[in-house]
Amino acid sequence: MTKTILCYGDSNTYGYIPENGMRYPKEIRYPGKLQILLGDDYHVIEEGCNGRTTIHDDPQDGWKNGLDYLRPCLNSHKPVDIVVLMLGTNDLKDTFHLSAKEIADGAGILVDVIKEFCSEEQGFVPKIILVSPPEIGSGMRNSPFFSSFSEDPIERSKQFKKYYREVADEKGCIFFDAAKYIYPSEVDSLHLTPEGHATLAEKLKEVIQNEV
Repeated sequence: MTKTILCYGDSNTYGYIPENGMRYPKEIRYPGKLQILLGDDYHVIEEGCNGRTTIHDDPQDGWKNGLDYLRPCLNSHKPVDIVVLMLGTNDLKDTFHLSAKEIADGAGILVDVIKEFCSEEQGFVPKIILVSPPEIGSGMRNSPFFSSFSEDPIERSKQFKKYYREVADEKGCIFFDAAKYIYPSEVDSLHLTPEGHATLAEKLKEVIQNEV
């Protein structure tokens, strides 16, 4: 029986190209790569949105709150067997003034929603892979996104793995530290290269086949 994998994330799940702001082709994006690697036994669904946060309303784009769309998304795609949750980078924006722990706690709220909603609406809880996002690149000062991300988020992003691991342990998720394997493009210090997408897909495939 085919298993459904929902990849719920931000611009790095969407496949934002750092050089021009367009979108990588499906076979380059990590969910598309993951589909190719896993084959017909799995159905990988891409749910990436540029600027998506964990649980916070962006003052300019309030509709990018990841909490608001999560239940409708889960309902649209049910039954969902595995959720790959990779959010938190946009919560580092200066407008939110959040610590790494507060951001990880926001991701934890999303985990709770996934568990509660799926238990009620599809009768079982999917396996959840909680991904600690990649670090912000050291060249952020020269990035076109510097107006939203000062240099302080670089240090906070390095703390993600500690607090995301704690949340994963507390809530019974599979923890995955993306920063261990991938680093953002030097062009904008934020978005993944094609090589980064390929590596992320490879490593997630291993997790899915060995731990799920």
